[in-house]
Amino acid sequence: MRIEEIDKNLKVESAMGLTDVIFTDVRSDPFRVYGFYDYKNQPVFRRLPEDVARATNDGVYGLHIHTAGGRVRFSTDSPYIAIRCKMQGVTLFPHMTLAGTSGFDLYETKNGTDGFRGTFMPPVGMKDGYSSYQCPNMDGKMHDYTIHFPLYNDVISLEIGLKEGSLVGGGADYKPTAPIVYYGSSITQGGCASRPGNAYQNIISAKRNIDHINLGFSGSARGEDAICDYMASLPMSVFVCDYDHNAPSAEHLLATHEKLYDKIRAAHPDIPVIFVTKPDALYREDDVRRWDIVYATYKKAYAKNPKTAGFINGHTLFGTEYHDACTVDTCHPNDAGFVRMADVIGAEIDRLMRL
Repeated sequence: MRIEEIDKNLKVESAMGLTDVIFTDVRSDPFRVYGFYDYKNQPVFRRLPEDVARATNDGVYGLHIHTAGGRVRFSTDSPYIAIRCKMQGVTLFPHMTLAGTSGFDLYETKNGTDGFRGTFMPPVGMKDGYSSYQCPNMDGKMHDYTIHFPLYNDVISLEIGLKEGSLVGGGADYKPTAPIVYYGSSITQGGCASRPGNAYQNIISAKRNIDHINLGFSGSARGEDAICDYMASLPMSVFVCDYDHNAPSAEHLLATHEKLYDKIRAAHPDIPVIFVTKPDALYREDDVRRWDIVYATYKKAYAKNPKTAGFINGHTLFGTEYHDACTVDTCHPNDAGFVRMADVIGAEIDRLMRL
C-alpha cells in the first residue's frame, strides 16, 4: 500500500522541514498497535478498561492512560519516519528523563530481533505534544519498525509521517503466542529508564519477538479483585507477578498474593507464573516477612506443577558487582538496572517456556 492511498489530504507542510510528509493516525490500517485495550475505539490510549481502572484504586485510574508497554509496528521504504503526537499534559520527574516519561523510541526488526535506531525526543518546555523525525534507512528498501510509546505519560493520538509515495505495511509479526503479562509497581511501569525501549519488558520483548502487556502502576499495584479478575481474563503465555513493592503492608500482601495467583491459575491452568520480590530489600523484619509470603505462594504453585512456577529473589536482580550503580535513588532502576532485570527475568521466562 502506498502511504498517499490512505488519505491524500494528510500531506502537510511540516515545521520539521519535511515538505513531502504524509501523516497517518496509528489507529488506521495497516499500522498494528500492541499493549493497549480496545485502542481503535478509545479517545486516549488505555492499558485496561476505564471501569476496571476506576474500580481498582485512584492511582490505577490515573495511571491506566500512561502508555507504558505500548507499541506500534509497521513496515515502510520511506527515507524518514516522523511522528506527531498529542498529550493531555507532561510528566516531569527529577530522577527520570523527559525522553523516558514522554518520548517515543524507534526500533528496526531484523531476523526476529528489534534493534534501537533512535529516539523521537520531546522538546524541553513541551506542554501537550510534539513532532519529531528520524532517518533510520535511506536505501529505498522495505524495513520493519517498532515504535515504543512513553512510559509515564498519556497519549491522546499518535500519527506517523512518511514520505509521499512511500510504501507502508503492517510490519513484522510477533511469535504466534499469547502476550506475556506483567503486573507490578513503578519499576514494572518503567521508572526510571532513560527511554521507553530500556524498560525491562521492552528489552525482553525486543530480544525474543514476543508481545507483552505492561500493567505496572506506580505506587498503586495492590492486588485488588477488580484488576485481578481483569488480568485473569486476558490471553497470556506467561504471567509475571511483581507487586511486593506496592502492597501497603505485609498483612495486605498476605491477604492478596495467593488469591491473585489462584485467580490467574484458575483461568490459565498451564501457563508459567513467575513471582518476583522487590530488588531493594534491606532484610528488615518487614522485608523478610514479605519475601516469605511471596515464596509461600511460589511453593504452592510449584507443588501444583513445577513446570509452571518460577521464583526470582529480587535482591539478585542487579547482580553483585556494581549493584549500587543500578538505580537512580536506591530503588528505581536506571538503564543498567533494567538491563540486568531483563537478563534475569528473561532467562526465567525462557526456562519455563522451554519446559
